[in-house]
Amino acid sequence: MKPGETVLSVKNLKKKIRSKWIIKGVSFDVGAGEVFGFLGPNGAGKTTTIRMLVNLIRPTEGSIEICGIPLQDRPFEALRQIGCIVENPELYPYLTGWENLEHFARMIPGVTEARIREVVVIVGMEQRIRDKVKTYSLGMRQRLGIAQALLGSPKLLILDEPTNGLDPQGIKEMREFIRKLAEEGLSVFVSSHLLSEIQLMCDRVAIISHGEVIAVGEVKDLIEKNISTVMWHTAPRETALKVIGAFPGVQLAEERETVQAEELKGTEAEQGIRTEMGTGDIPALSRALQDHQVSLYEVSIKHPTLEELFLRLTEGERIE
Repeated sequence: MKPGETVLSVKNLKKKIRSKWIIKGVSFDVGAGEVFGFLGPNGAGKTTTIRMLVNLIRPTEGSIEICGIPLQDRPFEALRQIGCIVENPELYPYLTGWENLEHFARMIPGVTEARIREVVVIVGMEQRIRDKVKTYSLGMRQRLGIAQALLGSPKLLILDEPTNGLDPQGIKEMREFIRKLAEEGLSVFVSSHLLSEIQLMCDRVAIISHGEVIAVGEVKDLIEKNISTVMWHTAPRETALKVIGAFPGVQLAEERETVQAEELKGTEAEQGIRTEMGTGDIPALSRALQDHQVSLYEVSIKHPTLEELFLRLTEGERIE
């Protein structure tokens, strides 16, 4: 697939179980060479959506296309483009890593011994592939599971909680490994409850809540377009409070910070005025302060983290 081409296209996906709509209309696209994060609180429909993507359950409405192939109409052809690990990889602990890969390769037409050697190199397991899986660390088992998922040369890799149970070093290595796969042209669809990792790992994310996608886009854009904390250091402070408090779309916060700049020490500008607002309104509010003869010493912006944005959008629901 060429950069910019769509590998996975999900349109108005819905799932009804008995009389209850579990998925109410999920839509998103995943591009070639992209790491796409999928976030959702417990019960939001994340796992149900993933099961539909790999044809374990059928949608009630909507469509899924993989490399332009409709999953519902041509499932075998479409699923050949996908490698997937849902939860933990299923491996035979009494066999070596190589024997596990040979076993799974027999189930996939056209997988040669050369391809097995190739995926072993891709996941960086050349030194341990002949050891029994029961001697592997959790991180090594995850890598072997990914090697298994890559045997059929998929265009899309779906990973459900790939860092689950890993220590900090293992999480860092997995993050770097996933980024490396994407740089080599593979599209990676990854769900995780570690929001800080998703922020570091993914190009774009979709946030699902109550069976609906409530936000989708680049992590940076989602964060910057949402409400940020902006601290204003001004004098006279009382006038600034009146101007800021009356400005549309700006909410005053109660907490105060102190400017570190030594030249402002001892002045009323020490006491910053904390606001929550869109950063696009900063120039207009700055002009309004100047029009009221308010001296502006410093404006500092703190964008929300992905975790803060997630909690705001999902109203504090628990994440899976």
